[in-house]
Amino acid sequence: MSFDDRTPVLVGVGTAAQRLEDPSDSVEAVGLMAQALMAAADDAGASELIGRLDQVRVTKGTWGYSDPARWVADAVGANQARSFLADVGILQTAVMGDTAAAIASGAADVVAVVGGEAKYRGLRAAITGVDAPDTDQGGAEPDDFVTPHGMIISRAEIDTGLVMATHHYAMIENARRFADGQTIDEHRDVVAGLWARFAQVAAANPDAWFRDGLDASAIATPENGNRWLAWPYTKWHNSQWNVDQAAALIFCSAGTARSLGISADLWVFPWAAAESNHMVAVTERPEPHRSPGFVHAGRAVHNHTGVAPNDADLVDLYSCFPIAVRTQAMEMGISLDRDLTVTGGMTWAGGPLNNYVIQAAVKLAQVLRADPGSTGLLTSISGMITKQGVSMWSAKPRAQPFANIDVTDAVAAELQPKPYRTGDNEQAEVVSYTVIWGREGPERAVAIGEFPDGARTLLVSATPAIMSAAVAGEFCGRGVIARADGSFTPID
Repeated sequence: MSFDDRTPVLVGVGTAAQRLEDPSDSVEAVGLMAQALMAAADDAGASELIGRLDQVRVTKGTWGYSDPARWVADAVGANQARSFLADVGILQTAVMGDTAAAIASGAADVVAVVGGEAKYRGLRAAITGVDAPDTDQGGAEPDDFVTPHGMIISRAEIDTGLVMATHHYAMIENARRFADGQTIDEHRDVVAGLWARFAQVAAANPDAWFRDGLDASAIATPENGNRWLAWPYTKWHNSQWNVDQAAALIFCSAGTARSLGISADLWVFPWAAAESNHMVAVTERPEPHRSPGFVHAGRAVHNHTGVAPNDADLVDLYSCFPIAVRTQAMEMGISLDRDLTVTGGMTWAGGPLNNYVIQAAVKLAQVLRADPGSTGLLTSISGMITKQGVSMWSAKPRAQPFANIDVTDAVAAELQPKPYRTGDNEQAEVVSYTVIWGREGPERAVAIGEFPDGARTLLVSATPAIMSAAVAGEFCGRGVIARADGSFTPID
């Protein structure tokens, strides 16, 4: 099949990892990113790609680098490349989709997308007392810096102490259980069974951070260090970010790949990418367990490529928490009975903050190369299933050009936030809730309440009897009295 020289292709993929007990023997996150980028160039069999990089794009992590892409570019000898930083809250699908679109339009020719963390190094430094500082770039600024518009979480959520992703996702999970009509025990077993299947994929993945292959019982039971975080989630339901991992992708035009003699056996084609950036806080979503953004993004990719999400040969769904996977599958019509990850997911393969999708793209590309006729669906999430990204890939080219599709307006027209207000000794119905744990035990129950007028509110209780009842029986759908001080009391 003939196709245009401006067709974007992924030609090089690479990873880097370390797991050293002495942090003084470890490299920092930017060092791992540089290693991954060189590995990607080696993978393509074309070291010349480094000297032709127009841009190095880095997705922001937990580190404090002000211009990490410049550090990485200089480290590999790509001094000519522009530096780019995507802040937390920017979809990784968007970073890759915009890269492919820039190449297709001729605005760029060779671009690297890189991300990485060295939080295990930092953890070991804290445990051992060994100094392991990160490079201070002295306030250097990237050539291009992309930040999200608006806040991922609401002011009311922040004021209530709902600042951790675990808290929000636990409430989304509980809302889904109630909507599905499951008992607490039925729901526990479904979620743990799903995550055990992810653990088995990671056990067979040599690049996975945890390869122990825990079973469903170990995941569901709060024993042996598997403590509660936010009910119904234990540690082993949670994305694990204390990892030292980096990944890099090198994209270029088909014409450049040909001119550099890069084997066509290595080419992987992004067929389409779709994203929604419409942000509604969890508290204000009409149905917290639903995500219209994935409906629209999945449909847009399907319409452009002719491949429905469930018909893709390979699938890797963003997997920060079980409900993220379950929501995506529901909204895009993907069977939960099929394999839903190529890596093992963010709990087991490793969840480096804001760059897991780059890690997954490396593995997906490797598997697609081994089966050139196959297709792969890769998704991303930003926030609390707040933004949604879907992309389709294959080692087989298509006559139809790559499409970068924004479905934000369509999602915004469908998903309107509920009004929010505080109560004054009024009756409300619990939409969802969680009980937040500390290391010493449960600390507070937090509930989303809805008043008869449709307005939402956030309510908190640290009463031991209420917290115990909330994990022993279903609180969704229950009536409560919303007090003026933000506390609540169950009516029955």
